Order: sequence, then structure tokens, then C-alpha cells
Amino acid sequence: MKKFNIRKVLDGLTAASSSSSATAQPGTPRENDVVQETLQSEHFQLCKTVRHGFPYQPSSMAFDPVQKILAIGTQTGALRLFGRAGVECYCQHESNAAVIQLQFLINEGALVSALADDSIHLWNLRQKIPAILHSLKFNRERITYCHLPFQSKWLYIGTERGNIHIVNVESFTLSGYVIMWNKAIELSTKTHPGPVVHISDNPMDEGKLLIGFESGIVVLWDLKCKKADYRYNYDEAIHSVAWHHEGKQFVCSHSDGTLTTWNVRTPAKPAQIITPHGKQPKDGKKPEPCKPILKVEYKTTRAGDPFMVLSGGLSYDTVGRRACLTVMHGKSTAVLEMDYPIVDFLTLCETPYPNDFQEPYAVVVLLEKDLVVIDLGQIGYPIFENPYPLTIHESPVTCCEYFADCPAELIPALYSVGCRQKRQGYSKKEWPISGGNWGQGTQSYPEIIITGHADGSIKFWDASALMLQVLYKLKTAKVFERARGKEEKPNTDIVDEDPFAIQTLSWCPESRMLCVAGVSAHVIVYRFSKQEITTEVVQLLEVRMQCEFSEVDSPDPGGEQTPTLPTPGASSSPQESELPTQPSTGSNSSDGPRDNIPCLQVRSSPLKQSPGNQVELVIQLVWVSGEPPQQITSLAINSSYGLVVFGNSNGLAVVDYLQKTLLFNMGTSELYSPSDPYQRQPRSPRKAKPSGATCDSNDGSNASEDRCRSPTSGSTSPCNSDDDKKQNFIEKVKLKSRRFSKTVANDFAKMSRKISSSSEQKTDLEKGGFQRRRIQACKKQLCCVKRMATARMNLKEDLCRTKSDPIFYARDNSFTRSRSSSVASIDRESREAISSFYFCESFPRKTDSLVSPCLLVGTTHGSVMMVALNLPPSGDQRLQQPVGIASCGTLVKLKGGILTMALLDATGTLLPPFFEQWYDPNASDEEKEKSRKRRPASPPSSQESQDTHFAILCSEKQAKVVALPSQTRIYKHSITETSFVLRADVVQMAGANCIACFCANGHIMTLSLPSLRPLLDVNYLPLTDMRIARTFCFSNLGQALYLTSPTEIQRITYSQETCDNLQEMLSELFTPVETPEAPNRGFFKGLFGGGAQSLDREDLFGETAAGKASRSLAQHIPGPGNMEGMKGAASGVVGELARARIALDERGQKLGELEERTAAMMASAESFSKHAHDMMLKYKDKKWYQL
Repeated sequence: MKKFNIRKVLDGLTAASSSSSATAQPGTPRENDVVQETLQSEHFQLCKTVRHGFPYQPSSMAFDPVQKILAIGTQTGALRLFGRAGVECYCQHESNAAVIQLQFLINEGALVSALADDSIHLWNLRQKIPAILHSLKFNRERITYCHLPFQSKWLYIGTERGNIHIVNVESFTLSGYVIMWNKAIELSTKTHPGPVVHISDNPMDEGKLLIGFESGIVVLWDLKCKKADYRYNYDEAIHSVAWHHEGKQFVCSHSDGTLTTWNVRTPAKPAQIITPHGKQPKDGKKPEPCKPILKVEYKTTRAGDPFMVLSGGLSYDTVGRRACLTVMHGKSTAVLEMDYPIVDFLTLCETPYPNDFQEPYAVVVLLEKDLVVIDLGQIGYPIFENPYPLTIHESPVTCCEYFADCPAELIPALYSVGCRQKRQGYSKKEWPISGGNWGQGTQSYPEIIITGHADGSIKFWDASALMLQVLYKLKTAKVFERARGKEEKPNTDIVDEDPFAIQTLSWCPESRMLCVAGVSAHVIVYRFSKQEITTEVVQLLEVRMQCEFSEVDSPDPGGEQTPTLPTPGASSSPQESELPTQPSTGSNSSDGPRDNIPCLQVRSSPLKQSPGNQVELVIQLVWVSGEPPQQITSLAINSSYGLVVFGNSNGLAVVDYLQKTLLFNMGTSELYSPSDPYQRQPRSPRKAKPSGATCDSNDGSNASEDRCRSPTSGSTSPCNSDDDKKQNFIEKVKLKSRRFSKTVANDFAKMSRKISSSSEQKTDLEKGGFQRRRIQACKKQLCCVKRMATARMNLKEDLCRTKSDPIFYARDNSFTRSRSSSVASIDRESREAISSFYFCESFPRKTDSLVSPCLLVGTTHGSVMMVALNLPPSGDQRLQQPVGIASCGTLVKLKGGILTMALLDATGTLLPPFFEQWYDPNASDEEKEKSRKRRPASPPSSQESQDTHFAILCSEKQAKVVALPSQTRIYKHSITETSFVLRADVVQMAGANCIACFCANGHIMTLSLPSLRPLLDVNYLPLTDMRIARTFCFSNLGQALYLTSPTEIQRITYSQETCDNLQEMLSELFTPVETPEAPNRGFFKGLFGGGAQSLDREDLFGETAAGKASRSLAQHIPGPGNMEGMKGAASGVVGELARARIALDERGQKLGELEERTAAMMASAESFSKHAHDMMLKYKDKKWYQL
């Protein structure tokens, strides 16, 4: 354990390091000021844990009917295996080639994959992390199709040349037995038959192999005689073939949308030709050709008609129709329309034996972006409710947040409101893919993932115990009016589509307050309630944010403001679109530029809000002089203070969501140096002040006085004291309130009376006081506060993308992280934007001796500013008195944009923002008082002259630790020189705290606190996709995640403890299950030989009979997960028991076979003895010449 003495650091004793430097600062800390750091590098290790979501770009699928495991291969070489809910596994081929086919070794715990690079691999599924046992790379031929018969170790491989090779899956060696295409077709056709598209053995005779060629030729090959028994010719290309279980018929699907049924012994012509979706002409002619039938499956039942399931085959005149799956059962034909194109489908049957009645019960349909399972046993073919988290990409993910170690009651609360959102009409049967077992992990802390989407929806996921399950879905777009037609598009130039997309969010798990920022420059504040309510009028606050610099530099330093300067902060009713004295304001006509209009229109009709997150307040930025509002780049909410703060490239705004008022609205440049007498003063956005006044928060000669007045020194008038102006304001409010109820109008009148009474109260100036911009509002009042800075900026660059760069937030090459100021690093925007916020209770100024609420503000240029907050007492006073806010200037400056900030106490303990415990806002008053408990205010600090807090600041380039209140830098670390940090978070780990960073060059690093010692530096994942940068996030206890593809979330851990326990936490795919008994042949079939004929493939394909294959044909590559490695890697009681049980079964089977052989030998010996005894008696008394 290493100790760091603050006194030595402050006295100038530095520890030199190549990457970390501590700068000496003056100070006189106490002798016992020691921070003990417990985190060491051995606490950290980086590894992947699990991958959730739908497999990206799926290409193939297979199912083990005994183990009940589903495997899906993708075009990027990935394998995803699914069992029961919560059992899933991900593995990757090194070549990243597309998986063209998968074949299970049924009930053997193994899987064969064939790739587009002409390699086949054998995967061992008996271990928790599957590994490749063997690989075989073909050099001279391209693989097109594979077939592995049930309970066989010989794999048939068809190639593009039309040949068939045979591989022993145990040793992964090629057999010398080869079926050449020219021998298969002989002289039946004059041209090459094309690639092999199908291989299968006759269900009743394993010695007969059915081979389908692309050109339309099908050959029934006799494996023993090495010749073709029958050849079947059809004019159209073949896509798939399916057997009837009796082995007397098979069905082929063709490229013209037809199905041909062939009798095995009648190769001359098909027994039946049908076109399922073709229009039958009345004159008996051939139906019109349809689209190809890509796959057909033929399944029989004991009690009824067989099922024929096929994909494709639709008529060509169905332009624009979605992909369909057709189920033909008897005389009925059902066409099931799918949301996405069909990649593959499989029919799930009761038996794995191909020579028995199949008894199909479900169809698994793999779509391009979904997995659907259809119940064949119920009328109407309903689908099963999918238990897997495959809907992450239902709408493109635009932001992501990860919360580990949440309050225990949070997940049940979210589940209780989310279960009411489930769709109806699902099959009542259990999910048929039910294999595997859950892991036995010891980590049981709650974890929640929140994803924001392009359609404005937000999903809450339960991510505990390496699983993922959707809890609750919130639709933020319900707050706004939807465009009914193309002509009614939202009046926004920020994005061309998806105007409701989520850009960033801030969530307080303890209070369940949620704040969401969208791309249309809107912010929505939500409260959590378990009761359904109907909101008559949605609370709205419109904010006018603009950053301009005037040619007139500053007001008179003596306190008298220049009369030509406009005054700061103008407010009006949110429903007014134009002022009487300024007709162009708030209009969207062709006469003038668009002004005072939000990008989206809040719905005017009553809003029914279901249990869950319910709208508390909507905040919208409005257009300013024809310029659209800048998108919000940072956001934070504090439930204890009742405040929401957000910022963009124009500045920041602080909103009191309890009083529904705007408290603070200032440009970024105005936050610097508030003590400077020439500081820039905020003013109204209007170029010249109109003669008719609206409500100004600081007007005329009172501007300086009101700006410096402390909120606790008495009420200040937000309007001029002139009676005529006040009366005009009252009349205007009453005029506009016709769109509201009479109650709302009366509330406005009450507010005006408060204004009138408070305007008579004036107090003396208090130096260093808080600037006040409060607009009193009633519960249902909607207010709009407008302001403008006093200086003009010529730069017009925006952090958002415009129409020339459409849909920046939903594409893979985009960047919209609220805290990710790496936009500035990439695009080098010159406008300084707000990039990060942090609420805390500390020392806003150097001279402060007591802690007080404050706000840390970080910018894209690396500046960190302090903003002091003065909160009224809780209770009714909090709802009536204003919140005071004052900028305290720059705390420190770092290289690169600020990403994250935090606060530690003198012992190195993290001081999280204060929060309010959750209470149901719609419950009774008694229940509210019982559950509503605000966190107590922090006790006053007694060390008036000592540094008791450490501000942790991390930017794109470096990290710093600053002591408070002295504001001296005590530690500094340069994170990267050649790259930049994309995401940084202060996280809790092993009972201590550290900074976790993810750099654009792929490095993941952790730094100790407060000394900023490097603890971990791993080159994990280079930034190849902006999606990763947008969604990467760290959480407590060594957890992190990112969106690895548009449909998948990859979770990783940087905790050594989690890595050590990972084997136990992962689920098991393979479980010991007895193989079902083979179908009974029956007496007569056994007597007359009508049953299934077996084949000793070893005699045919073994090296003794078939010889060795050419070495140049394929190359064998031993896998890293060979049998020795598998035995060494497999661990755990379950694995040992499984192996012991399998060994006992094998031993019992061998003993049973030995007993049978012994009994047969005894019977044979007894028979021989009897015959010998009879012969001895027969010739006992005869002479030799009588023989």
C-alpha cells in the first residue's frame, strides 16, 4: 500500500515520471493529511465478457434437436449460440470470412462451420468458451454445401466444381473416397451440371446419397457400388431438396417458383409440379413464372397431412411486398409476411431421426434483422415471445449509458411498469430453444443499461449477472405533435429525419429522475410514478440561446450602464409567437427570418401517461433571427437541488424544474472572470429594444443592482417598476391566455400581483452576490425566457451537422456524445462549447471556508469554471423563493476538451452529487411525506484554511487534480500526446476510485486517485467506427460496454476479480442428455427387410478401403482448442460430473455389448456341445465298417 503525503506535494517535493508530473504549489496542509491508495495494477485485467443483441448480418443457421441449441453464423465470421433465456455465447473465426453453413454433431457437443474462404472448422461446445478443435482448408476447390448425417462421423462436402469429398470429423482428415461430377452424371447431359447445392442420404437407406446440382440435375448415388442409380432432370435451376421420411419421394424447389415432387423409382418425369404462388390460367397453360423458391422443407405427421414450408416463390407482380414464409398443410396455404428479408429457416421436429414421422411443432425463421419462431401447433400460426435481447436495433442506437450497483428496488420497479407494455397474441407454449444452463456467478449487484434511439425511444435493460433483458420502454416522441403528411414536416433544419432522436441523457437512479436531450434542441424532464395520469397541458419552457459579440465592449465600470445597450433577459408567455411592438418576432412568414420558434411543436391535446417515466417539463431552444438552435452537447440533472443544466456551443442554461423557470442563461465567454469590471453583460437578443416592454429581469439603471443582489436579501422585480409597463404585461398575458383555461389566466394575474408587490422592495448592493434571473411561474404557466450576449461572433460553425451531412447521429461515421468533446478534436471547431457538468457541494471560491452547492462546468477548449448555487430552504420556500446563481470564474485549464469531473474528500473518498430519494408524485400526501427524504445538507467544514476537497478533472489529453478551496494543482498526468481520449469516467473499483479512459488509438487506461498513477494500459480496440466512440461507456466495479455493431452490445471488464470468476459466471451450452430411442422397425419390416438400411461407412470411407486423399487438396490445421487443451481448460464440478456420466454411459454400453457377445458365445458353445453329444450317441454302437 503506497501512501501519498499532500504536504510534501504542496511544499514542492515532486515525483518525476515520464508520463506523470506533480507540480509544487504553495500550501500549508496538516501533518496528518495522508491519502492511502489501495488500488494496484494487479487489480486490473481486461477481457471480453458477453455479447448481446441480434447477430449482425446473419448468413446461416443450425439447430441441435436434442440439446435444443440454436447456432447462427454471420457474414463477418462470428458465431452466436442461443439456448434458454439468458444462455448465449459468442465466438469468432480468425479469418472473419462469412459462415456459409453450420452443421451440429447432434447431442455430441460439437459444431462444424463452413466458411466462404473454403475452410471448415470443428468447434468444441462442451466448454463454456467454445474453441476450435480442428480446421481443414481446401486449396483447389470452393465449398458450396455440407451434409453430416445423424450419428455419423463422416461429413460430405460439395464443391463448386460439382465434386463431393468426405471428411472424418474426428480426425478432420480427408477420405480417399471422392464422387466426381462426371461419374455422377455420365452422359445424361452435355454440359457441366454446376456446383453442388444439395447433399442428403436416403432416410431409409444410408447407402444411397442424393446429390443436387445447380443446373437442375439430381443424382441418386449408390455409395457401395460407386455408381448412380437414378438421374432426375428438370429445366429449371435447383435451390433446395427435401425428403419424405419414408425415402420414396423427394421435393425440389426451383428458380421459377415451382415445386417438383419425384418418385425415387420414376426418374423420367416429376410425379407433381406445383407453383404455390402462381396464377393458374384458365386454358390450362403453364402458370406464369414466379420468384425463386429458395428453400423447401417437407415434414410428416402421424395424425394428419404433412407440412410443406417454403420461402420465396412470390409472384413478380407483387412489387414492394415484404418477404413471406409459406406454410402448406393439407389443402390450406398460409402466407406469413415478415418484416425483413428471410436469410434461412428451419423446421423444428420432435425426433432427430430422419426415417420417422417428423412431427413438426415450430419454424425458426432467421431474418436480416430479427429472429422469429412460429408455432405450427396452433391455429393461425402465432409466434413465440422471444426471450432474447434482440431488439436493441429496433431503432438505431444513438446513445448509451451503463449503471452498475444500482439501488436494489430499481429493477423490480422498472419491470413492474414495463410488463404492462408487452404485446398480446403470442403463443402460449414455452420457448422451444431451451438448452443449456445458467452460470453460477457470485456477483449479484444490479446493473442497468439505458439506450437512446433514433425514433426518440429510450429502453431500460436489466444487465445483471451477464444477462440482458428489456425492462421498460419510454417513447419521448409522444410529447410532440407528429407530422401527418409530407407537407407537415417539423420546422427544423438540424436534421432531415428522425427529429426526435435521443442525443444524450442524464439519469439519477436514486430519485429516478430522467432528463433527455434530443437532436431538435429539446430537453424533457421525467419523473417516475407507478400511477397512470392524464396531463391536460404539458409544461413548456422555451429558451432563447444566442452567442453574439457587440462592437460596444462593456458597460461603464462605475456601475452606470450605457443606455444604448439592450438589457439582459426578456421573458414572455410561451404561447405568444409575436410581440405587439415587433411583428416579425416569433413568425415564420416570408416577410422575415424565422424567430422565437422551436423546432418541434409540443402537443396541445391532453397527454395520457402510463405508469413509469412521466413528463414533468419540456424545454425547447428556439430559432434566433433565422438561425436554428444549436444542438445540446451536455446535460445534467440534480434531484436534490431540483435543477437541470444543459449547454451547447452558445453557452449554458440552468432551469429550475420545480418552479418551471429559467434561472441562468449565459454565453460560454461570459463565464470567464466575473470579477472583471469590464466583463460582458448578458443582454436581450434584439438588436434594439422596442418601445413596448416585455418582462425584463434586469432593466435600465437597475441592471447592475439586480445583477449583484443576493437572492436571500429580498425579492427583486423581474420587471420595470413603471406601472404602465406592468399593466401592459398583465393585459398581454390575459390576452394570450385565451388558449388556456381560466385557472391558468388567474394564475398569471396572481403572478403579476407578486411582481407589483416585489418591485417596491429594494436593498443595497452586495459585492460578490448572485446574479438573479428568475421568472415567477405557477404550476401550469408556460414561460419563455430570451437573452443575448453583448458581443458578436463572426464564426458560424456548428457542432451539429446540417442537411449536407444527413443523420449524423444514427450513422456509423458519426459522433454525438454529449460529453465527447472529441468532436472538437476531429473537426477542430473553433467555437467553444459546453462539454461537461458536475453538481457538487464544495468551495466555489478561494476565499470560501464553508462548502456550498456549486456546479463545475467544462468546455471543449479545456476550461473548467465554477458556478455557485444558492438554494432556498426545502419545503414551501423552495417552491416560492428563487435559486441564486453566480459564475465564479475559471478554476483551471487543461489541454483538450473536458470529458469528466468528480470530487474527492480529504481521505480520497468520492463525493457523489446529492440526490433526493424517490417518492411517487401522484401518491397521497401522507405517502409522499413518508417516502420523500432529501439528503441532508453537508455539514460545514471546520478546516477553514486547509484544502479538504480534490477536484478530479479529465480532458481529451490530460488529467489534473486540484485542491479546494485553494485551487492549487497538486497532480497532473498526460494521458496521450498522439491521440485523444474519447470517453473518461471516474468509477469505483475494489472499494476505491480511479479514472477509466478509452482513447481513439484503442488503448484502455486507468489512473489511480488522487495521484494519477497509471494502473492499466491495454491496446484493446482501435477506433475503426464512430459508433464505438458514441456508445463506449464505463461503469463501476470494472464494467464497460460499447456498441460493436449496429445490432450488438459488447460488454467487457477491466477487473481482475471478474476475469477470475468469468468461467463460473458464463452459461453452459452443453448438458448431458440421452439421445431418443430409434424408431421401432416393426415385426413385418424386420422380417421382410422393409426398414431402414444401415451402412458401415468406415468400411467404405476408411483409409483401408478408400486409400489416402491427395495432400494438395486440403490442409489440416490443428485448432487451439484440441482435445488436450479442452481437457485442461474444462473445469468445474458440472463439467467433471458430465464427463464422468458420459464415461459411465460409455462403459455401461461396452459392458452391455460384452455381455451380449458372451451370451451369444455361450449359446453357440451349448449348441455345439449338444450336436456333438447327439453324434456320439448315434455312432456309439456301430463298427467302423458300418459308418
